[in-house]
Amino acid sequence: MNSFDERAAQWDENPERVIRAQDAARSIRRYLPLDAKWSAMEYGCGTGLVGFLLQPFLGHLVMADSSSGMLTVLQAKIEQAGVTNMTCLKLDLAADPTPPQCFHLIFTSMTLHHVDDTLGLFKRFYDLLSDGGYLAAVDLDVEDGSFHGEGFSGHKGFDRALLQDQLHEAGFSESVFHDLAPLTKNTQAGMRTFPLFLLTARKAPSVGAGKRTG
Repeated sequence: MNSFDERAAQWDENPERVIRAQDAARSIRRYLPLDAKWSAMEYGCGTGLVGFLLQPFLGHLVMADSSSGMLTVLQAKIEQAGVTNMTCLKLDLAADPTPPQCFHLIFTSMTLHHVDDTLGLFKRFYDLLSDGGYLAAVDLDVEDGSFHGEGFSGHKGFDRALLQDQLHEAGFSESVFHDLAPLTKNTQAGMRTFPLFLLTARKAPSVGAGKRTG
């Protein structure tokens, strides 16, 4: 059992996490032209705090995470709410085969800083998107490591220019950063404020034969 499995049952009890999900969903709706015919995937979905807020504006939503504990909680929430357009999928794109379906939108919130190879992940996202599809990612700007504290082996936030270069190398176009409301968190060093961003990018629409659609 990993740490996310252990925390899954109490995940939604953190009010800061709920507020962050609300801001992420609101910003994605603001900057992307969501469509009720779109298929979408939330990668690193956790208990679905962001996905539940976006599912009314999408056609079908695959909720993907590597944590079985998170997906168990999420599946119970889906059944309790009677939602019919959300499907859970256990998936780790750093190790698992790419799913066969493709999507008009992939979104992820506070997941990138846990991923060692962000360029590799962007390439997998690119392959999973339909031509003209969108990527949306919420995460931390560069910080001093106090967000997670000692022992965390992931990224200490991100340099925006570096992420933008990786997106372009993966094939994306039209990448834009949007400032989000900062996150205030109680850390080992006391209360700290951390800047957040929403990164949006697009897979260029096809202009010839062999167009891949969702």
